[in-house]
Amino acid sequence: MHQPKFWDVFCKVVDNYGDIGVCWRLARQLASEHGLRVRLIVDDLSAFRRICNDIDATQAVQTCRGVEVRHWVEPFPDIEPAQVVVEAFACELPEPYVQAMAAQAVKPCWINLEYLSAEGWVDECHGMASPSPRLPLIKHFFFPGFAPKTGGVPMERDLPERRLAFQQDAGAQAAFWQELGLAPPSATESRISLFCYPDSRVEALFALWREQIAPVTCLVPEGIAGEAIAAFFGQAASAAGGLLKQGNLEVRILPFMEQDFYDRLLWACDCNFVRGEDSFVRAQWALKPLVWQPYPQTQEAHLSKLEAFLRIYCRELPAETAEAVSAFWKAWSRGEALGVAWPVFWKQRAILARHAEAWATALREKGDMATRLAEFCPDTL
Repeated sequence: MHQPKFWDVFCKVVDNYGDIGVCWRLARQLASEHGLRVRLIVDDLSAFRRICNDIDATQAVQTCRGVEVRHWVEPFPDIEPAQVVVEAFACELPEPYVQAMAAQAVKPCWINLEYLSAEGWVDECHGMASPSPRLPLIKHFFFPGFAPKTGGVPMERDLPERRLAFQQDAGAQAAFWQELGLAPPSATESRISLFCYPDSRVEALFALWREQIAPVTCLVPEGIAGEAIAAFFGQAASAAGGLLKQGNLEVRILPFMEQDFYDRLLWACDCNFVRGEDSFVRAQWALKPLVWQPYPQTQEAHLSKLEAFLRIYCRELPAETAEAVSAFWKAWSRGEALGVAWPVFWKQRAILARHAEAWATALREKGDMATRLAEFCPDTL
């Protein structure tokens, strides 16, 4: 079976950035690396524009970086379904589009792109077929993951080379910091990027960093951790470009960044606090110590996802380091005992940097998500 060349990717923006972040990277990679014609159909162009400045939020149809972008509106327009239809994160396709899929002589390959998880059951569910109970259509579940029998994680072919070139080029790093209004870091300074969910106990971290002997610069995207910043500093979080300082802690408010610029921030920092899925994966490719906060769920289901990833991520670490990582990541997600867990975690940063490189190498050898998806679809038609 030949590779189907026409793909539709449907995305509904739920948490503002993660859903569209994953879908935009996937659409670009399918178009640029696999030569596919890709339509990205998304319901929130304003959120999309925050991670890609080339998007015009007023245009219903536009082409951006080799991908056709359509605004998902209701009633949904009458368009011909693609050969492969990716329903990202169970976003529920428009009914007229589903009916048009069913009317095709050759039925499209219908993919439900699921959320990334390290849980054991993902291996068994990846690739499973789910026939429609009312239409002659079959949906297949595609699970990104870290195990060989899953769908892998997003990574462009040239990402390692771009990262290495940046991290080995002092001039490029200095220019990056200058663009953000900062001088290059001093020899003793730690630079930490912070991307977290609301209600995170950021003020507890601030109190720790304020008292550290060496200076800490915390870089926070505009609109993130606003309540914690206000509570700690006694004033509302500044707009982009703002600076707040106490003791040895300096907090810089950054403009919300396009994806490629955010990648460079992760490459340039000493430690990256990330959340959800898209920033989580990109931090793993940065080869720096990271702290992950899964999307909070009812009945603390997100803590099971955290435990599952920790089991595989810490497997090759020394026992003391593994315990430090596990303790701090759990404390951060629960908002408890950060004062005890952070110093122990940060003491392990040299080991964690070496581990990050080994982890990324092993992960890359398992294959990237876009390539696995492109290989999976011909087999299902």
